[in-house]
Formats: sequence, structure tokens, C-alpha cells
Amino acid sequence: MRVASPLAAGVSGLPDGNLKTSFAATQATWRFLNNDRVTFGELVVPLQDFARTACTSISAPFVLLAHDWSKLSYPGHKSREDLAELSSSSDVGYDLACALAINPDDGLPIAPLEMHLKTAAGMLSTRGKVEVAGHTDQVMATMNASASWNLDKPIVHVIDREADSVGHYRDWTEAGHKFLVRGDDRRVLYQDKKVKLSDVRRQLQDQGGFQSVGTVLHNNRPVDMEISEAEVTLYRPARKSVKKVRTDVPGVPLPVRLVLTRLIDDQKQVLAQWYLLSNVPTEWADAKMLANCYYWRWKIETYFKLLKSNGTQIEDWQQETAEAIFRRILVASMAMVTVWHLMATNEPKTNEFKKLLMSLSGRQTKRSRPFTAGAAGRPLVISFDDVHSGED
Repeated sequence: MRVASPLAAGVSGLPDGNLKTSFAATQATWRFLNNDRVTFGELVVPLQDFARTACTSISAPFVLLAHDWSKLSYPGHKSREDLAELSSSSDVGYDLACALAINPDDGLPIAPLEMHLKTAAGMLSTRGKVEVAGHTDQVMATMNASASWNLDKPIVHVIDREADSVGHYRDWTEAGHKFLVRGDDRRVLYQDKKVKLSDVRRQLQDQGGFQSVGTVLHNNRPVDMEISEAEVTLYRPARKSVKKVRTDVPGVPLPVRLVLTRLIDDQKQVLAQWYLLSNVPTEWADAKMLANCYYWRWKIETYFKLLKSNGTQIEDWQQETAEAIFRRILVASMAMVTVWHLMATNEPKTNEFKKLLMSLSGRQTKRSRPFTAGAAGRPLVISFDDVHSGED
């Protein structure tokens, strides 16, 4: 029942009466994670199957797909020869890309449906062969591939400010994809005038255009969410960099919905404010729902947190190749999906199982939060490692 140390190469032995030792379990896990016949495409199938089932119970006319990237650092691990150069020659590691399905009814995460891992040798992907590309340039291929997932719902792609690109907005719209992106304070056409988004916000504020739409959590405390909406047009040329040379790329004016969102505390202080740009039709979602959808984008940050610092401690893993690490990420993702599903269920047997997982984790929690995803996920990953043999 003891949690393995971050420095341990294998798992702790489980008190199940099985004579198999921790060393044997470690060997079996090593064989599985380094088996070329275990493809990334096969390991993502259970996650996609689960998402297809989950989408049948969504009442909204679409499902959310959050895109984001996270750097995986392994300082001092000189045995890894496939670490990629990221932002500079001194910044090396792996770059993990993830597309996470989220339920727009309640914001609960469903499952990661596609992942890529950038290495020194290229990109590993659950989709097959993928060319190395910048973050935002990766999105279109994932959008196109999502049609093969058969989710029974159209997809709204939600991305943070990194994807605020006029050229990509035009490409995505032309291809028929729906997006919700947090934008910078850019210049737009509003009521036949060329203004910045901050000017639109001030004008709507002076007109009393903001309305409260409920309470959300910000830094674990309740705050008020206020929104306002306007239609703006992206008229400026896109900017494209080729070999560090920027060029302007003209394009047709693109009308989009602007959803201004801000979080207000009880002292009427603005804690956060977002310029949300979207081509989602009003028949699918009103401004309040779009604001909630972006707020729920944070669940992909929670996914990375569970992988890295609050769950499986991925940056302490001892696997020496990106292929083995990528397979283990997919296995850990199955455990996370199971934990998310348990957290959303409040039945007597499920609650008993939650208590068991918390006991196995050894994690101390507050009485107000007796069950946490990070603590519950670790025993599930350990159990998977322990039962697999080299022949499976």
C-alpha cells in the first residue's frame, strides 16, 4: 500500500498474495512500454471509445475539444538521447500536445482524444506519421482528423491566447471548423469604425452592456462572472513568418462573435478579463455558454497538472526513450479518465472505492476534500503496471 518513491525504477509490491515481486512487475512493465507492437494508435482507441459513449449523453449540440501544449523537462537525465531542442539550445525536453474532450453541459473532462510528443527525431503521434510544426499549425490537422472519431456531435475547438491568429481563423472557418479562442487586444472593425477590442469593451461598459451570469471559482474562491457580446470583423492581413522574415498575407474580412468576459470579486475588483473570439453560431450557444466553455478550458491545465506535479509525476519517470514515455502517458491517461468518471459519480459503491484509492495513495487531504483526482490516480496506474506481463 506504499506509494513508490519518485526515484524508484519500479512499483511497490502489492499485498495481494501474489508471489510476483516488484522487480518482476518492473520487468513486465519495461517489456510492455518498449514493445514496438504496442502502437500509440492502439493505446488511444479505449480513450476515443469512451468519448464516443460519453457524447451520446451530452445535451448541448456540440462537444468541446481543448487544445494545449506542455513542456516535459528531464534535467540531468543524460541517458536520454532523444530530448528535443525547444525554445533554445539550452532548453531541451519533450513537447507534449493534447486535445482533450470536455462536456459543455457541466465542464467535466471526458478524455484526451489525440496526442503528439515532439522529440529530437521528430513527432510521435496517436494519429500516425505527423510532421513537426508550430503549435498553432498543428491544430488544423487535428481538426480534420476529428471527423474520423465519430463522436456523434460537432466539435467546438477551444484554445488559449497562443492561437490568436487571423490567418488560422480564416483557414479554420473556410474548412468548416468552429473555434473559441482567447484573443489579444487587436484592432477590429466595429460599427464601421476601426478600433481596438479594449475600446469596444469600454464602450459597452459605458452603455451598461455587461451582465452577471453567475458565480465561478477563481483561485478556489467564488467570484462573479460578467459578460457582454458584440459582433466585430477581422479585417487586417495575417502575418506569416518564414525563416524569421514576416510578411503580410491579405484575406477576406471575417465577421466573428466577440464575447467580453470578466471575473469580479466581492470588492468589485476585476480579477481577470478575456476577449473571446468565436465563429460558433448563436443557435449552438449564447454568450453565457461560450464564456463558460472558455472557463472550462482550464480542465486541460488540470490534465497536465495530474501528469506532472499532482498525480503521476511524469518528469520523475525512469524510462529512457520518448516511445516508452509516450506509451506510459497513454496508460496514465486511462487512469485519469477512470478517476474523472469516479469523481462525477456519487453512488455508495463508488464512494467506497474512492476511499480505497485514497488509502492506497497515502496522500493527506483536508476533511472538506476527502477525495482528490491526483491522489486517486496513482494507485490505478500502479495497478496497471503490476498486472501486465511481457506476453500481453
